[in-house]
Amino acid sequence: MTLTSKAPLNRRTLLRAGAGMAGILATGRAPAFAQTAPKKLVFAHINAVPESAAVAFDWMAKAVTERSKGALDMQFFGKTLIPQELEIMNAVKSGSIAMGSPAGAAATVFPEMGLFLVPYLVKDYAAAYKMFNGAIGDKLNKEIEDKYKLKVLCYYDYGFRHFWTSKKPIVEPRDLRGAKIRVQQAKVFGDTINGLGGNAVPMAWGEVITAAKSGVIDGGDLPIVNMKALKIYEVSKYASMTYHNYGPTNAVMNLDVWNGLTPEQQKLIMDLSRAAQEKIREATESVDNFTKAKSELEPLGMTVVEANVEEFRKVAQQKIWPAYKAQYGALWDQIEGFKA
Repeated sequence: MTLTSKAPLNRRTLLRAGAGMAGILATGRAPAFAQTAPKKLVFAHINAVPESAAVAFDWMAKAVTERSKGALDMQFFGKTLIPQELEIMNAVKSGSIAMGSPAGAAATVFPEMGLFLVPYLVKDYAAAYKMFNGAIGDKLNKEIEDKYKLKVLCYYDYGFRHFWTSKKPIVEPRDLRGAKIRVQQAKVFGDTINGLGGNAVPMAWGEVITAAKSGVIDGGDLPIVNMKALKIYEVSKYASMTYHNYGPTNAVMNLDVWNGLTPEQQKLIMDLSRAAQEKIREATESVDNFTKAKSELEPLGMTVVEANVEEFRKVAQQKIWPAYKAQYGALWDQIEGFKA
C-alpha cells in the first residue's frame, strides 16, 4: 500500500505499509529501493498543525520532497498516524516508519535527556541552544545512535513549562498543595511536581483532556506556545508562568534508513532539519513572556499570572537538585555552570 497524504492512516494501515521496510531492516541491511522510485520517508508526530513542531516538520517534509527533485518523498503525519508518543518511537526504532519525534516524552524514551529537565537547571534559551547545537549535543547524539540505532536530526524544544489549572492560579509553591497535576511519564517530571509541593499524576497526552474534564486531574503544565495550539483553554482557567521545566526533545530517523540515503540526501535532510529547528525555536521563544502570553490566552478565557519564580527555584534547589547532582556528577556541573 502506498502512503499518501490524501487519506488519514490508522495503525493497521501503517503496519501493512511498513511491513516491507521492517522486513528489510530485520535482515540488517540498508533498505534498497529502485532508482526510479522515490524513497518514501514517513514522519510521525503526536500532534497536528497548528502545534509548533507540527508546523515546522510539515514544512520540512514538503521541502525535502521538493528539493530532492523526486528522489525522496517525505510525508508528515500529525496526530492521525499513531496515537501515542511511545508508539511513534517504537515504530521508528523498528523501521516501520522512517522518522519521528518523542515530543514531550523525550526523557521517557531517552533517559539520557532527563538531566536537562531538572527544574531551573537550564538557565535560559541562549544556553539551551548553545548546549544542544554544540559539544554537549554531539555527545548525546553519539549515545543515542550507539544505544538506540537512531540518527538525531535535530534538537528542539517546547520552551519552559508553566502550570495550567482549573481551580486556582499557582503563584507560590504552597498553591500546589493537594493539586493533582498531570505530568509526562519520565521520572524527572514527577520529581518536579512532587518536590515543588503538588501531587504528580503520570499520564500520556492523549488522556489529558478527558482527565481534566472529569476531575481526575486539577491541571498540568505546558509551554505557552502549546497552550493555545492544544486548546488547553477548554479545560483550564489559569496559566501561571513558573518556568519550572525546560523541555528539550528531538527528531530522529531509523539508522538503517539513514544509512540507505546518499550523502547528498543526508545533507539535504540535516540542513532542513536545522531550518525546522529554527522555526520551532522562534515560535516557542516569541510567546514565552508575560505580555505575549496574555495577548494569546486571555482572549480565549484564561487568566495569565506571573508566579514567584525565585521561590519555586529555591524549593527546587533544596528538594530536587541534590539527588540529580549526585546521580550525574561531572555532567551536572557542566550544565549548571554553562553560559551562552
